[in-house]
Amino acid sequence: MLAIAALCLMPFAAASIAYFYWQPQGGMNYGELIPARPLIDPPLRRLDQQAFRLSELKGKWILLQLDEAACPAACKAKLYNMRQVRLAQGREMQRVERVWLILDDAPLETQLMREYDGTRMLRASANALIGEFPPSGGGRDHIYLIDPLGNLMLRFPKDADPRRMHRDLARLLRASRIG
Repeated sequence: MLAIAALCLMPFAAASIAYFYWQPQGGMNYGELIPARPLIDPPLRRLDQQAFRLSELKGKWILLQLDEAACPAACKAKLYNMRQVRLAQGREMQRVERVWLILDDAPLETQLMREYDGTRMLRASANALIGEFPPSGGGRDHIYLIDPLGNLMLRFPKDADPRRMHRDLARLLRASRIG
């Protein structure tokens, strides 16, 4: 009788030991998960001065970066990575949008606008939306991912590896029924 009781209790004991003492070392994701929370939706300005809100992109996954109009090398690398990660999604790339929140009112280089055509370049100087992005490590260092419901949910590291970004996004697109 004791043997049968021990046999029945063994899975629970093993599960408890695994839960408390064998914690997983890391997740499958490359980007840092942020507790999902909806972003505020203040009006932004497109380059032609027309009003735009991020809610207009609801239903799409959004790769977003924040940087100045001067766009140093790190900014250009993020723009390039966002473009390549979107293209790498193949037929699913229509589900992904790219957004660059420009943090000042300085003019943009025409060459830069042509090279990254398709990226939504939005002026956000002195906008409350900028405060929504986690400051640890500097908001400008990261590429963020916003889900189709408008929730900020993931942050890729500084100098992110585009292959690993692609894997994260492809996994999300495959698992998601929305967007």
